[in-house]
Amino acid sequence: MRAFFLAAIWLVITGFLPLSAMPAESQENQQAVELAVAAAADLSSALKEIGSDYERKTGVRLKLSFGASGMLTQEIHNGAPFDVFLSADMDYPRQLVAEGAAEAGSLSEYAVGKLVLWVPAGSRLDLEHQGMNALLDASVKKIAIANPQHAPYGRAAIAALKHAGLYERVSDKLVMGENVSQAAQFVESGNAQAGLVALAHAVAPGMQGKGRFWEVPGQDYPPLAQGAVVLAHSRHKKEAALFLQYLQSAEVSGILRKYGFTK
Repeated sequence: MRAFFLAAIWLVITGFLPLSAMPAESQENQQAVELAVAAAADLSSALKEIGSDYERKTGVRLKLSFGASGMLTQEIHNGAPFDVFLSADMDYPRQLVAEGAAEAGSLSEYAVGKLVLWVPAGSRLDLEHQGMNALLDASVKKIAIANPQHAPYGRAAIAALKHAGLYERVSDKLVMGENVSQAAQFVESGNAQAGLVALAHAVAPGMQGKGRFWEVPGQDYPPLAQGAVVLAHSRHKKEAALFLQYLQSAEVSGILRKYGFTK
């Protein structure tokens, strides 16, 4: 029965079987499943929409926990009861696979993130013409980035600053958020005059009208390819694997593009 139920759920996900056509017992069992998802902070808007759609389609609920990828990896090492890990890079998931903490066959790339220079809407910085050099303006006292020790976007920000030849000139102005969401909050609150953050934050619904951004050229920092894995201690491995398959669907790709991600 379980094998039939999982097959039916996959048909629902792919659109070949309406949820109403599933056996009542299967629907009841599926509705009881909740997947605990550890997700990179840049997914905070996109994954809420994806999760809502997924629950409506399948009855599976997603319990979302957002943070810096490195910090979430440490939580997983410490036994946090997550079923799925969505990182902002591929390195942390690969590390978990190598350590036996994640299922090797589940590792997949689900998106590629983008880095932007973001400033408040009222800022006079000329991002369009100056790009990264706008950070040298005397009005910029603080520049927010994610902590590069455990956030891939923080490492991308440092790489972009070095590529532009600006790191040594602005390093004393850097303020670090625990994750890329917090770095964006520093700019939004006025505690920093500019920030190197995820495009996903700059285009999120809650940020509309609050700032302007300039997209950092992709060749100026290592690619932000983002990876997903099913965790070895998950009690819902088959359901978790089906969710990762859903992340590869055209529907999810469309949602991710809306939030600034590519494939």
